[in-house]
Amino acid sequence: MRIPPVRLRFLPRQCGAVLAMLVLAAPAWAAHGYALWGDLKYPASFTHFAYVNPVAPKGGELRLVSNLRVSTFDKYNPFTLRGNAPAYLSALMFDTLLTGSLDETGSGYGLLAEDVDIAPDRLSATFRLRPQARFHNGAPVLAADVKHSFDTLMGPHTSPAYKTVLDDVAGLDVIDERTVRYRFKKPNRELPLTVGGLPVFSRDWGNEPDPKTGQRKAFDQVVMDIPIGSGPYKIGPVRFGKDITYVRDPQYWARDLPVRKGTANFDRITVKIYKDNTARLEALKAGEFDLMRFFSAGDWARRVNGKRFDTGELVKTEFTHRLPTGFQSYVLNTRRPLLADIRVRQALGLAMDYEWMNRQMFYGAYQRVQGLFGNTDCSPSGMPSGAELALLEPWRAQLPATVFGPAYQAPRTDGEDSLRGNLRRAQALLREAGWTVQAGVLRNAQGQALELEYLDSNEAGARVVTPWARNLERLGIQLRFRPVDFALYQQRLRSFNFDVTSLAYGGTHNPGPEYADLFGSKAADTEDSGNMAGVKSPAVDAIIGRMVQADNRPDFLAACRALDRVIMHSHYLVPQWSASTHRMVYNSWKLDRPAAMPPYAGGENWAIDTWWSN
Repeated sequence: MRIPPVRLRFLPRQCGAVLAMLVLAAPAWAAHGYALWGDLKYPASFTHFAYVNPVAPKGGELRLVSNLRVSTFDKYNPFTLRGNAPAYLSALMFDTLLTGSLDETGSGYGLLAEDVDIAPDRLSATFRLRPQARFHNGAPVLAADVKHSFDTLMGPHTSPAYKTVLDDVAGLDVIDERTVRYRFKKPNRELPLTVGGLPVFSRDWGNEPDPKTGQRKAFDQVVMDIPIGSGPYKIGPVRFGKDITYVRDPQYWARDLPVRKGTANFDRITVKIYKDNTARLEALKAGEFDLMRFFSAGDWARRVNGKRFDTGELVKTEFTHRLPTGFQSYVLNTRRPLLADIRVRQALGLAMDYEWMNRQMFYGAYQRVQGLFGNTDCSPSGMPSGAELALLEPWRAQLPATVFGPAYQAPRTDGEDSLRGNLRRAQALLREAGWTVQAGVLRNAQGQALELEYLDSNEAGARVVTPWARNLERLGIQLRFRPVDFALYQQRLRSFNFDVTSLAYGGTHNPGPEYADLFGSKAADTEDSGNMAGVKSPAVDAIIGRMVQADNRPDFLAACRALDRVIMHSHYLVPQWSASTHRMVYNSWKLDRPAAMPPYAGGENWAIDTWWSN
């Protein structure tokens, strides 16, 4: 899987992969792909993915709008910690050893690598590069470039998410000019997928010496140097603060490979930048770009209309997918003393009236998130199985008793339940934790008020937080909404300087080592890690380890279901909502597309990859 910028927390959805597990001791240089559990869909003789048009015409322009909450970008390096890179840059400009398909999960096929060999003991993966692979500057992609990319991503100037996800990678050896071998500290089915999906860039990128020292620049000083990748697009015209255009490389080395046939069809992809949602919507109606994905149920229900819709130029469509729900949530930072008590965190969750919000604010467009792995086989149900209990029992004294009961269900306010009843339960939990209402304010034994700050980078977020804050006020709790500019928002998240915030975590059918970054104890103390909630639990660490090291599907499912139970019953997160469709508007007079969306495609990324200009 390609590892994206850490702040997005969408680690799982870009699965690149490697080959099916080899069982013979001798190398077998014929492995065109890898499936996590040995069930590749496409044989070695396949000519193209089933969901593309292999004869799609090349040409034309796709005009998009950036959905990132930034007014502009200030660097071209997407891998360093500071600053903001343009939208889609990494996916368009950097190829990987392996690439995933959009109609299966946990599998992938050779891109830069023409084949791969997994050692019988699963302690190494050897990749052989395609001789025709080329960077944008015409130089061949060699083993030394793969090693340089890996060493750089593991160095001091990139996101710590790389170090966490790759913690079980012992190192990378150059075997010959076009062969590399990744060594692993322990057997791990996921690691060939993970290393196979790392971006590969040229050793020449940022190679100019520092004028002061004469030495090669440190990677965090490689800011506006044009990236030297091997992907289908290069950076074209740029108007800072307004737009960036990616230009298709007509000599793209992989254009005729089965994994690339029918993809990267637009000559130009222009990404426009607007400072607020209203400006984006009005620009769409005015015909300033060709495709936009909608995340606001209110916009979709009431404001997606106008002359261009009436004429059929703009088409409003919902595409049903089979992606995991993810676990978009309010995140409670347990590093804060006020949120350290599980009873306080549970009480906060009981004050959220999702059913009212869905009726009154979301037009019934969403479903409540219930756990980490919704819409996947990893989602637990009912009581823990024997295999789950075997993982949980050694930690019984450290875990909430509810972990050993029915699977987590978010509080409801309809049917037999009500908001009033939930608030009464919350009051009882708070009293048990030592909090009492004094003159309308909830205080502890030291007289400290329970006052929290909700951090956001968008003032529009107040709309969905206000109903929750209003219910918390009935408990004597004050939740203040604090909007800040995006740069400060990122800085505060990186240093865990917040009480409560909201994050959209991507789901996955195949959770792996990235969950150590999201919930591992080591990540809790690592600045800029993904462990926003500050989870520090030996039980969680052990279960993630068993999940990653599982060598058969039943053990894997038991581990991820046990992890879901522990995290959700510990109330680190207040689950929000998800949608089972991609809501998109596109210009039907300019764009054409395959007949059906593959089940595991992600919105506008599907359009970028497989649509074409008509």
